[in-house]
Amino acid sequence: MVRHIVTFKLSGSPEERRMVAERFRDALLALPEKIDVLKSMEVGINENPSEEWDVVLAAVVPDMQSVEVYAKHPAHVAAASLIAGHKEARACVDYNC
Repeated sequence: MVRHIVTFKLSGSPEERRMVAERFRDALLALPEKIDVLKSMEVGINENPSEEWDVVLAAVVPDMQSVEVYAKHPAHVAAASLIAGHKEARACVDYNC
């Protein structure tokens, strides 16, 4: 299994970032029902105002090929589009678990 962890820094006021993060979280949490290779999805919104990163997700898929299947799936593309205009930075780590 591969754990796919991604964190996002969003642009905008704290209120705008929170609103975008919540919409994004809700869309991501719906993905396991739509994407067969996605075994689990956990999404957190940063509660610490002294930190700069806004959202983190942890997904589990069977293998690295499945990360690509997940990334290109139309439901994931639609979810990612929710932050397209607000994404300031993204960091990702994929590791075997």
